[in-house]
Amino acid sequence: MNWTVDVPVDTLPELPPLPADLRTRLDAALARPAAQQPRWPDPDAVRSIRTVLESVPPITVPPEVDHLREQLGAVARGEAFLLQGGDCAETFADNTEPHLRATIRTLLQMAVVLTYGSSMPVVKVGRVAGQYAKPRSAPTDALGLPSYRGDMINSLLATPEARVHDPSRMIRAYANAAAAMNLVRSLTLAGMADLHRVHDWNKDFVRRSPAGARYEALAGEIDRGLRFMSACGVDDSSLLSTEIYASHEALVLDYERAMLRLDSTSGTPKLYDLSAHSLWVGERTRALDGAHIAFAELLANPIGLKLGPGITPDQAVEYVERLDPHGVPGRLTLISRMGAQRVRDVLPEIVQKVTAAGHQVIWQCDPMHGNTIESSTGYKTRHFDWVVD
Repeated sequence: MNWTVDVPVDTLPELPPLPADLRTRLDAALARPAAQQPRWPDPDAVRSIRTVLESVPPITVPPEVDHLREQLGAVARGEAFLLQGGDCAETFADNTEPHLRATIRTLLQMAVVLTYGSSMPVVKVGRVAGQYAKPRSAPTDALGLPSYRGDMINSLLATPEARVHDPSRMIRAYANAAAAMNLVRSLTLAGMADLHRVHDWNKDFVRRSPAGARYEALAGEIDRGLRFMSACGVDDSSLLSTEIYASHEALVLDYERAMLRLDSTSGTPKLYDLSAHSLWVGERTRALDGAHIAFAELLANPIGLKLGPGITPDQAVEYVERLDPHGVPGRLTLISRMGAQRVRDVLPEIVQKVTAAGHQVIWQCDPMHGNTIESSTGYKTRHFDWVVD
């Protein structure tokens, strides 16, 4: 989708007024060093774009965010399972109904199997409706051009002009994310998440795929369970719809700060980043003295933190104490991206140290990003056996 916004920016209000102490903390957080940020050529244009985004309707709303945090609390207590999936980086071109339907369908199919196999609810979170920026290991690519940093920042097209960091793309990212979130809500409430339909997709996979034969027995068990419920007259609305929450990496701070909204309905003012339900801080931006961690500290959203093999147990405890100071189950998810070669050596001591500190966090595995290698052709790839391991 391509979008333009024709708004008299000078007449728009800036970020809604914040309590003085919160304003001071936000300013201090944004003044810290921030890694992996775009090099915008025109600061005035960036300010104008931020002003527009500060005035648009949010993509999510606080009650949805709070509901997710409650569900993640059950995950932290061992009463539910967390499933997160989606594109490594979304693109504007692929923000289409067929693509989003396929993502939702895959999440729902996996969730049904996990729910049956674990006998626990599955909290479903998509890397969807906002994952338009990506950190890079080098400022330039193999052609000597500025690296592609996601559709929010520049274009994948390999020309100098297309790779210029363009702040107007933040407007396009917002518009595409809002449209995607609207479709996700509509599809999951309008029958696509019907448990019987999702199970039929899984049975179709078993019939059509050679690999699916391994799951034939499980599919048969689920089928018998559904027939049993039907025979007993079970016709609950929970079988017909579900929630899929939106998440992305809180990378581009000019975008994230512009999507901040203050909510006082609970009596205590809370600051939400309503570009998503849940956000995470990545491996390359998690400096303890950096802007991203300080920014995440201020948010009422559930927060994730990527942990690579270089982290120490003491550092992990410091992150937890800063991002989850009140020990709220569901507030913080620690995401291991250590790779099959290192995870067994590094992760156990971190788990022990964090648990001993008294925090009930969610432990999540990211098997994709920690197992990346570069092929002989220059493409990033992964060995499937490493991912499973």
